[in-house]
Amino acid sequence: MTTQRPLNVLFLCTHNSARSIIAECVMNRLGAGKFKGYSAGSFPSGKVHPFALDMLNTLNYDTSGLRSKHWDEFSAPGAPQLDFVFTVCDNAANEVCPVWPGQPISAHWGLPDPSAAQGNEAERRVAFADTHRMLNQRIGIFTNLPLASLDSLTLKEHLTDIGRGLAPTPEKA
Repeated sequence: MTTQRPLNVLFLCTHNSARSIIAECVMNRLGAGKFKGYSAGSFPSGKVHPFALDMLNTLNYDTSGLRSKHWDEFSAPGAPQLDFVFTVCDNAANEVCPVWPGQPISAHWGLPDPSAAQGNEAERRVAFADTHRMLNQRIGIFTNLPLASLDSLTLKEHLTDIGRGLAPTPEKA
């Protein structure tokens, strides 16, 4: 997989308010120059969850362009050409996704919804921090894969393993 432009990665979630938004920010930081992260939802809430936004700002992510958006934006004419599409919630993984031009490689990286966390404010904010930690780990592994030397089947296996919380083994990389 060689290209002159950054590889475009779309993270999907139902409401595009927390997990996919966090993943977009993490990808843009860890993949700077090599990857460009985007996020969208099947039924966007229209706003970024305030706890997600607070956490991202505290961690010095650029949140200036964040917004909750529908995934149709990425199948419309003029949309970025997608190289990878990851679902980060179980609802989006079970929905019928649009047909993405260029047939990007996809995988499911399901995570618990921090927006659904129960408890006091501190406990709910911990759920957002946990989501960030898991996405940071998965995206870190992904951005360090030797993409140019992997065939598409092996790459797909690696992406599935990452979604299960497993790091690719040296014999498979």
